[in-house]
Amino acid sequence: MSRQFIFSSESVGEGHPDKVCDTISDAVLDACLAQDRRSRVACECYAKSNVVVVGGEITTRADLDLARIARETIRDIGYVNEDDVFHADRVFVLNITTQQSPDISQGVDAVAAAGKKKAEQGAGDQGLMFGYACDETPELMPAPIMFAHHLGRELTRIRKRGNVSWLRPDAKSQVSVEYADDRPVRITSVVVSTQHTADVSHREIERFIVENVIRKTLPARLLTRQTQFLVNPTGRFVVGGPQGDTGLTGRKIIVDTYGGMGRHGGGCFSGKDPSKVDRSAAYMGRYVAKNIVAAGLARRCEIQFAYAIGYPDPVSVSVDTFGTGIIPDSKITEAACAVFSFKPADIIRQLDLLRPIYRKTTNYGHFGKQDADLTWERTDKVAALRKLAR
Repeated sequence: MSRQFIFSSESVGEGHPDKVCDTISDAVLDACLAQDRRSRVACECYAKSNVVVVGGEITTRADLDLARIARETIRDIGYVNEDDVFHADRVFVLNITTQQSPDISQGVDAVAAAGKKKAEQGAGDQGLMFGYACDETPELMPAPIMFAHHLGRELTRIRKRGNVSWLRPDAKSQVSVEYADDRPVRITSVVVSTQHTADVSHREIERFIVENVIRKTLPARLLTRQTQFLVNPTGRFVVGGPQGDTGLTGRKIIVDTYGGMGRHGGGCFSGKDPSKVDRSAAYMGRYVAKNIVAAGLARRCEIQFAYAIGYPDPVSVSVDTFGTGIIPDSKITEAACAVFSFKPADIIRQLDLLRPIYRKTTNYGHFGKQDADLTWERTDKVAALRKLAR
């Protein structure tokens, strides 16, 4: 029986207030790791009007100027226009960071401690993490979220190139895809909202976005006469960024992952060093799921693992291929556990995570990018998985 449904995913631009905060948090993390690979960082950011609050727990030998990092990040995003209330040179930056709790650090450090079960590096917190991959796109990602990311990335590229003077940093995109028998068959609607100057008409914005962003970015074979285009559907988007809304690190976790197509354990990524399994284990999950799909063992794959704080081994590992696996899910789980190690220290080693690479992850998804530094996108375990899955 044919199964038809429509699935929507959204992305947000670099100037979205939540992404501004994510980017500052990851910029702080990179600054720490560039000077001290053993840094412990849980940096969160809040932005509203002309105020940025940088908080969290940071233990590092790095020499940090958090105000300078925040302002440079905001400048790179593009908040430098004279009429911006949120302006790189005029924001007030409040630093309320402290060091990591010693109770947490003794659980994470590879040392013995009273009450600690094993003298190995343990998980930085309890929690459950998911990884996901599917064969809908070349990136082995769900089509709706990848299409939404492509729109946002192209809009930012055009803005930063400087040829369209009315574009401003805040933006969002959303794509709805119709599926038949679990395969994308057409795009039913596209939503793009972009901040702009006050002197441009809605008609000009709409025409430009449809012709120069949507039609040049999305697959023509999936756009039909019935595809609905909604550009700045309120009619006006002049006030944006932290002037128009509040920004907070970690509020775009579905944008960061699989657009809702794959599940999420709840923890955010940005501003966290890889001892935090919220981030590193989610990257590991993507690595495992992508290799399983790339190996042809399944068309769709989701893996979940869970941890206890201070304990090195996951308390559970589970693979679900949604009926697309060529062998039972239990066999794929066994193969994954034989090929990969899910201990926090091993994840860091396997993915080489103690590097200042995290600004590259912040915008347009942590998954699906083709960048050699983002090691969780490699498919170098395909042969090993196929051998064990025979």
